[in-house]
Order: sequence, then C-alpha cells, then structure tokens
Amino acid sequence: MTDRRSPLQPAGDDKGLWLSALELGAKALQSATPLKKFDVYVVGFHPAKDDPAMQMEAHHFCRVVNDDFIQATLFDGNTADANLIGIEYIISEKLFHTLPADEQQYWHPHNYEVLSGSLIAPGLPAPAEKALMKRLLNSYGKTWHTWHTGRHDLGGGDTLPLGEPMLMWSFNRDGESDPRLEQDREEAMGLESAPRREQRQDLAAYAHPQHGVDVLRDSFPGSSPIPGVIDADAASGEGPV
Repeated sequence: MTDRRSPLQPAGDDKGLWLSALELGAKALQSATPLKKFDVYVVGFHPAKDDPAMQMEAHHFCRVVNDDFIQATLFDGNTADANLIGIEYIISEKLFHTLPADEQQYWHPHNYEVLSGSLIAPGLPAPAEKALMKRLLNSYGKTWHTWHTGRHDLGGGDTLPLGEPMLMWSFNRDGESDPRLEQDREEAMGLESAPRREQRQDLAAYAHPQHGVDVLRDSFPGSSPIPGVIDADAASGEGPV
C-alpha cells in the first residue's frame, strides 16, 4: 500500500527526551485495546455541508461494530504521523429510517461514493473491495471534521484544530468534487477511480433512493447525476433534507 503523508506538520516543538521515554514506557506497559479493531481502511473525499467549496481527502480507519453500524476515525493520511481530523459514524439504511427527521439532516448518503468509484479500499483485491462496497451501498454517514489540515494538492490548512467542528457531506453528482483532488490522490497513491466505477456498475441495481442526495445540487449547477444515485425526497415530491 502506498504511503500518503499528511499535508502539514502541526504547530509545536519536537518531542523531547521525556516525552519519548513516556511513549516507550506506555507502549511496554499499557494497551490500546479500543483501537485494535479499527482495521478496515477506505479513503474518499468530504465537502463541508455549509461550505461545499471546502473539500478534502479523508482516510477512514473503521471498526465494524455489527451489520448495521460502523465507527471510523478520520485522518489526513495513512502514515504514522497522520493527523486525526475527525470521526464518522456509518449506519445501515434500516437504522437511518429509525431516526427522526430532525436527526436525519446530519446524515449524508453513500451511493455516489460507491458507484462513482471515488471511495477506495487501498490494498484490497478487487473482489474483496467490491464486496465491501456492496455492503456500504444504501448506507449513511454522520461526519464531523474537527481539524482542517488542508489539501494535499493546494495546502492551506491550519496547523492546529481551530474553530467549531464542521458537519461534512458527500458528493452525489459528477462535477461536484474538485477534479484536482482526485487527480492528486491517484497520482500519489496509484489509485484509479475510473476502472472501479466500471467494475461497480452492476451494483446500481441494488441502490435505493437516498435522502440528502440533492442537498448540494444548487452549489454545483454544472454537475450531473449518475445511474443509481437518486434523491428520495425529490422522488416523493418533498424538498431535500
């Protein structure tokens, strides 16, 4: 798997001898048990719901809790010095429909990420990756970014976590994501979205209309839909969440 380093170095001095010794002692005497099952890795892109022009790459390290619920820690890279930038909770369509309407507005749909090929599980063989993506089809995510560390291609991040947490969203049409984001990831990590899109086209038959697909539509007037990604509210004649 190709290394993807963080786009910035956090503020602060280098570790001194005391901190280094503390780390060694903690590694020998303590256990990081809650972290050990965060072993499913996918990488995609997030825009901010209230500021869709703010887009960034997000590396998800996930713990599969059960068939309907996944917890993910989000980083700006996949190396040991990657910065923790947020969290995402992923739930099944079944659990999403148990939520009240005022809660559903925080949860973004995943079908475009799956069917477009933009969500990738680096290092997995193609059949295993496709099986994982089929499991994520029709699911929803609630994502908060606590730190905007910038973009790998453009920089521009904060060297410390500043401001309020940002509710993030998903891309749901071609033309919403800045193509430079994907191009930079592909060149740096050797990941290709186009063949994955082709390989996943048969999954569209299993895709259901989802809430939240049209939320960012007006922010990207030149965007276009793809097969299998349908807004449930538009289909029912209601407005977007």
